[in-house]
Amino acid sequence: MSDDRTVTGAHAPIRVLIVADVRLYREGLAISLASRENLTVVGASATPSEALVLVKSGQPDVVILDMATPESLHIVSAISREASSLKVIAFAIEGCDRGILACADAGVAGYLPSDGSTDELVAMIERVTSGETQCSPRMAALLFHRLASLVDGREEPLAAAALTRRQQQIVALIDGGLSNKEIAVRLGIEVATVKNHVHSILDKLHVGTRAEAAAHLHGVPTRNGRLSPTAAL
Repeated sequence: MSDDRTVTGAHAPIRVLIVADVRLYREGLAISLASRENLTVVGASATPSEALVLVKSGQPDVVILDMATPESLHIVSAISREASSLKVIAFAIEGCDRGILACADAGVAGYLPSDGSTDELVAMIERVTSGETQCSPRMAALLFHRLASLVDGREEPLAAAALTRRQQQIVALIDGGLSNKEIAVRLGIEVATVKNHVHSILDKLHVGTRAEAAAHLHGVPTRNGRLSPTAAL
């Protein structure tokens, strides 16, 4: 059986999926990328659920993710679980150091700032599909610093950077010993809404309990999504 990535001896176009919650931006980028001979846009989605459906049906090689999209890091994690070999490029990423490092922890393969051009994006798409990780010199310096911290045992918990402001509030209240019902009263929201947030928090932090989620506020070490033996004492 021939490789479906090859057509008459030449490589088939790179299949691209775009994820952005702003329709005008999403459609404009799709039109721009579709005009390139070496690219095929297999879909454009506004939500995580739509993105996962298109990952399955469109079988993209690369996902272009607008980091201004709500729950963007959660989308990266969900895509990685669905298709571990799929490359994700974080587009319009802000200059926040922790945000960049959180993207790296989530498995992003390429980083393009908000002032990046279409040509730069296309070049990045080509390189990440060749197995390269693409980022600016400043971002590279941050990643090397992060690696040095890991080697020296100075790892800092970054998963909390993936939480929304509301979810960070909820983790802080969990750390204060409040139940879901008490949190709902404190924030003026439904208990069901709190439960949904807690589920998302556990998923983002890769932990199984509320206590483990709260531990991230204090940098308590975890192992494979569970508190380490020493941290549990």
